[in-house]
Amino acid sequence: MRDSRGAGTFPATSAELSRLFTAVRRGKVVTVTGRFREPRSQLVREIGQRLSSNFYDGVAVVSMERRFGVRDLTAALGCVPGMPFLPYGTSNAASWLAERDMLLVLDGCEHLASEALDWLRELLAVAPGLRILAAGRDPLAFSPDQVHRL
Repeated sequence: MRDSRGAGTFPATSAELSRLFTAVRRGKVVTVTGRFREPRSQLVREIGQRLSSNFYDGVAVVSMERRFGVRDLTAALGCVPGMPFLPYGTSNAASWLAERDMLLVLDGCEHLASEALDWLRELLAVAPGLRILAAGRDPLAFSPDQVHRL
């Protein structure tokens, strides 16, 4: 993958990519942290794209540029291209997501409000097929959470 300047740089080596692919497939939550947003975003989007065939319901990418609460998060999920219909309301969305085998990519997770983080924690507890790959300045601090620092 090339960056917008065409320099051909990628923020991870092939060995790091391999470890991240394995971590996402086996773990529930993986967070990519680092000082600069663009390399984090590029990396999680690339991983999501490459692993989309590993998840029956695919990959949903949610980009956050501002503070995101639970309603913002469920609304954004309902607008992801290619996603099946997402029921209206946070409790319906949670039960719908609990039945999915999918990867949720959260780009800009430092914008998640505490209630959205709590909702995601609860969702992970009841959704065996859901995986989260997040990019942010800091780890999500979910248990267990694997962190990759750029």
